[in-house]
Amino acid sequence: MKLRKKVDKVLGTALAIIMGVMVINVLWQVFTRFVMGTPSSFTDELARYLMIWVGVLGAAYISGKRLHVAIDLLPSRLNKKGQTKLKIVVNWIIIVFCLAALVIGGLRLVYITFTLKQSSPALQIPLAVVYAIIPISGILIIYYKLSDIINKQL
Repeated sequence: MKLRKKVDKVLGTALAIIMGVMVINVLWQVFTRFVMGTPSSFTDELARYLMIWVGVLGAAYISGKRLHVAIDLLPSRLNKKGQTKLKIVVNWIIIVFCLAALVIGGLRLVYITFTLKQSSPALQIPLAVVYAIIPISGILIIYYKLSDIINKQL
């Protein structure tokens, strides 16, 4: 549990920093567009990439805090033992999905964009760096779900 708290803290801090950079970035965009009359060329692209990072990392953070949206129609009809079993099954489904879609699919995307040497138009950073957050987030979600199953915090 100690490691989980550290991961939560690092992830929460990273999300706060990304949000702060995003706010400053958008404020700079507004300032350059309306005050200076010439909008900055990189801010739109940076805001888009930061939004992707916040969304994907935020999903991992919320998954770790067990605050994600859930439909409790079926669990509410089960007894305590049935609810626990259902939560274990759901967690395993999430793990398999994250492994297949986020980790494996994300790594393939990172590999392809790295191999093709694709870079962003305005910032000129490799798109592999932008997309690297997808497998990272998948690994974090898998860690959280395995931790929930092992520590029986369902």
